[in-house]
Amino acid sequence: MRKLVYYVASTIDGYICAPDGSWDFFTIEPDLSEYITPRYPEFLPTAGRKMLGVTAPNARFDTVVMGRGTYDPALKEGITSPYAHLKQYVFSRSVAAPPEPEVEVVSGDPVEFVRRLKQQEGGDIWLCGGGDLAGQLLDEIDELLIKLNPVIVGSGVPLVTREFDPRRFVLFDSRAFDSGIVLLNYRKP
Repeated sequence: MRKLVYYVASTIDGYICAPDGSWDFFTIEPDLSEYITPRYPEFLPTAGRKMLGVTAPNARFDTVVMGRGTYDPALKEGITSPYAHLKQYVFSRSVAAPPEPEVEVVSGDPVEFVRRLKQQEGGDIWLCGGGDLAGQLLDEIDELLIKLNPVIVGSGVPLVTREFDPRRFVLFDSRAFDSGIVLLNYRKP
């Protein structure tokens, strides 16, 4: 069965973006990029892959799911299909039609939709963000891959938004980079 993997950048205090949705306080560090790119080329947006000359096939994922708040920054830049090398699903109750045929807007229950996706043949599924969608899908998340950045912001969009309901994950890999970023990989027990 396919796995749902939440791969996201986070601050030390657990935020994935500012209250306004911006994330420019995160930096793209060469040491992390050199590690991630050959292992997970699918995490690079299509434009970034082209710019960097990354031609490697997808290594693990063939599908990306994201909330509207994660998709909107690309739209504001005129990018309607940010991950054209993946099957793209955007969860939104306010977008009636997809702005791009390569992007499918899903207005229904994300949990049921992801459960169906996990039963289909294919590679794993990347949960790109955001915190509200991650909170709704927490029971379906099989793995967390968190880029913990050495910054504290004080407020913003949390890693997971939901009522208090503790869930335990098991750390199975970690790597610290000279830039101060720590890549943490957790699985369900």
